[in-house]
Amino acid sequence: MKTQTPPQRIGIVGAGIAGLATAVRLARRGHEVEVFESNPYPGGKLSQFELDGYRFDAGPSLFTMPQYIDDLFRLAGEEPGGKFEYHRLPVVCHYFWEDGTRLNAHGDKAAFGKEVEETLGVPAQRIQQALDDSARKYELTGRIFLEKSLHKLHTWTNWKVVKAMLKIPGLDLFTNMNKVNERHLQHPKLVQLFNRFATYNGSNPYKAPGLLSIIPHFEHQIGAYFPKGGMNAITQAVYKLAQRQGVQFHFNQPVERIHVEQGRAAGLQVNGDTHAFDRVVSNMDVFFTYKKLLPGQAHPQRTLKQQKSTSALIFYWGIKRSFPELGLHNILFSEDYRREFADLEAGKIFQDPTVYINITKKYEPSDAPEGHENWFTMINVPYDDGQDWDSLIDWARERVIEKIDRTLGVDVRPLITCEDILDPRLIQSRTHSHLGSLYGTSSNNRTAAFMRHANFSSRIKDLYFCGGSVHPGGGIPLCMLSAKIVDEIMHEQ
Repeated sequence: MKTQTPPQRIGIVGAGIAGLATAVRLARRGHEVEVFESNPYPGGKLSQFELDGYRFDAGPSLFTMPQYIDDLFRLAGEEPGGKFEYHRLPVVCHYFWEDGTRLNAHGDKAAFGKEVEETLGVPAQRIQQALDDSARKYELTGRIFLEKSLHKLHTWTNWKVVKAMLKIPGLDLFTNMNKVNERHLQHPKLVQLFNRFATYNGSNPYKAPGLLSIIPHFEHQIGAYFPKGGMNAITQAVYKLAQRQGVQFHFNQPVERIHVEQGRAAGLQVNGDTHAFDRVVSNMDVFFTYKKLLPGQAHPQRTLKQQKSTSALIFYWGIKRSFPELGLHNILFSEDYRREFADLEAGKIFQDPTVYINITKKYEPSDAPEGHENWFTMINVPYDDGQDWDSLIDWARERVIEKIDRTLGVDVRPLITCEDILDPRLIQSRTHSHLGSLYGTSSNNRTAAFMRHANFSSRIKDLYFCGGSVHPGGGIPLCMLSAKIVDEIMHEQ
């Protein structure tokens, strides 16, 4: 599809997954698109690295809503087959508790219910009801509020939106996720399992609105997937697609300023030189877009001061043993989930943290030597508020190892052959995520979705925003949708 207006020169700040997807969408309309990236590689958080014979995906490890990637290929006139491949996971996640309980969350809803009934003695019907409720809320609101701008009048005058707004009392906007899950599931372990979905956007299930209970629908009904080649294959597929569309990339080229003339974005300053553009899209965190790239412009202070989401502390470990009881995604639950989130909000790391272990070797044999595994070992931590991270990392590492030892009944310390670490400070320095927050603004109140920065500037003409720090939020699917929204509002007639 070509734009009905003459082709324009469009500059994009940042080659994260949202910037890549935006570049593809704009190039297929016939625009001349250039992307400037400060790192020597594309993808932002969605990148990879190798360490002593082990390959690690550096950031996001869960892949849902693959249709958004497929749609991008088809939009560009290509089929993803042979260029981007993935398969659905039969077991979405393996859950572990210290009392010895182990639960496999099957991708098939009936199998998941049967597992819950056999393991926890909970009627399978409760899983069915919880997932049906999740699907109902998504179908009613998700396609509207996630796929459209919340900052355009025509969104709110659409009849589908009006119908959704009339059903607000049934959307659990005025209660929290925990209460919704208690109502449906009535078992502390199942409630904890479903509360975990709040972490998908860095929020607290005891505060985040119950509407976020739509998240399990993505994973357990639309499905969780693994891309052939690992998560970085998503970046590489979209990056190469953008190149085939004629997009020009400039790596190791940090943008210094967005040039504004007479109230409109007119170019990008890079290495002291100004590159003229008709329009500019920023995939940089919206906080740093204003603070670093628009220093002389009015800033949306209320938006920039909103509470940030949580961050992550990741230990990338080469493990010289195989663990058949573990799968691709594994969760070792805290014994006191409420206290864990209270500590996170207080800027602390809980002494008994929930540990997530991702092992791509389970699906990509070349990701680790024979008989070894590559462990992406993560805990949720607060955003960077000046904590003594060097001391905290050492302390947290011991707590993580102790948690694994107690839960799996193994001494993991001597099995670690190599290690790399990612903390909130490095997340900020490598990806320009403000304070190391993974998802920008938290979703701990019912209006958070409406307070995210828009995908366009209301003050500066021809300036647009995509990525996890703006609407509709963080995570690969929502970043892909932010690109779609930018494309649509840029070409409104």
